[in-house]
Amino acid sequence: MTDARELCSLIDELAHRIDEHVRSCVSGTDLTASQAIALRELGEPLTMRELAGRMHCATSNVTFVVDRLEKLGLVERQPHPQDRRAKTLVLTADGEQQRTALISRFSVNTPLGALDEDDQQALSRLLRRALSE
Repeated sequence: MTDARELCSLIDELAHRIDEHVRSCVSGTDLTASQAIALRELGEPLTMRELAGRMHCATSNVTFVVDRLEKLGLVERQPHPQDRRAKTLVLTADGEQQRTALISRFSVNTPLGALDEDDQQALSRLLRRALSE
């Protein structure tokens, strides 16, 4: 039987490999790993707070990442439709193209690539269940 310490160690190793994979996918581009993750998460318009939640970091860190993406012409800040105080982050056409290319790169030689679709679905179910408690 696998104990909790071993599971934590395996999850930590997987997270490390995923981080390395993301970094290798952005090498040779103008993006950092954090910027690539932000683009990945911006499949829909989000507020800074929502993006920070998805990236598991402080809003101030997201501000720095988004400032750079905006300078690269990949993201625009637009008025939020319901909250005058908030801004919504929206990908530009170039941002959409960059996001599509990144997602393609992320899917090649991924650390989860050894799992077939059934295994990936099972892992997803188990992780969602573990995270819901």
